[in-house]
Amino acid sequence: MIHITETARDAMQGIKTFIPTARKLAYVDALLKVGFNTLDVGSFVSPRVIPQMADTRDVVLGMNLPDNPAEIMVLVVNKRGTEDALRCERVQCLTYPFSISPTFLKRNLNADEPKALGIVKEITELAFPKGRQLVIYLSMALGNPYGDDWSIQMVIDGAEKLYQLGVRRMPLSDILGEATPDTIYKVYEKLIPAFTDVDFGLHLHTKPSLAYPKIEAAWEAGVRSYETVFSGLGGCPTAADEMVGNLSTQSLVQFCDSKKIPLNLNREALDAVMLPVVLG
Repeated sequence: MIHITETARDAMQGIKTFIPTARKLAYVDALLKVGFNTLDVGSFVSPRVIPQMADTRDVVLGMNLPDNPAEIMVLVVNKRGTEDALRCERVQCLTYPFSISPTFLKRNLNADEPKALGIVKEITELAFPKGRQLVIYLSMALGNPYGDDWSIQMVIDGAEKLYQLGVRRMPLSDILGEATPDTIYKVYEKLIPAFTDVDFGLHLHTKPSLAYPKIEAAWEAGVRSYETVFSGLGGCPTAADEMVGNLSTQSLVQFCDSKKIPLNLNREALDAVMLPVVLG
């Protein structure tokens, strides 16, 4: 069995035309019916940075939660956003985009590593006492497209720093879609045995034609948590001038079906998800 996080936030955040809250809710409600383990519905960040997510609180409060809802997750980048998110009882999990790349930290968070780790520490101190979960990304952990130093040991060192802060869920993220299957396998092959109580998931940006061998490499290396977006929409608006789409939900489902990996998903509900509801 695998853990699937559907990242509706990632699908929507790069769309420049503001999506009305009612359309976001229709999209999120449709995804809730599918039965994903975790659903990333938005972010508590400054509207000046990500204007599309300005109504995240309204989305969280307006969702029609089923009897067995997904774990509801939102992204935060500072103390204020964390406090705002924690006021919403429906939010069970917070995520933060840490990175081993100084260039990405500067582009995405206007931070260096000490500042970013300080924010992670602050988030843990606010969230853990309230019983909330944390997912901290290790962005650019599968290679560095900016020319920064990169090695598997640097990934392990970055994971160790988060581990010491109590973090046990750390998806590796390839924001620009440049990771190869070989690199994916080699990184996880070293990382997973080094931290046996950590869930190292995969947040992959990729072209659909290249997805299967990358998923297979991660699976063979022991990865059991994957983040997807319906139809591969979206991307990170701060990572580069041109966004690279996400791993599509359909690609992961097709991979699992081909390998006879059981999925506890409502296939009819999945087929009923309509992107025009969001895009208008």
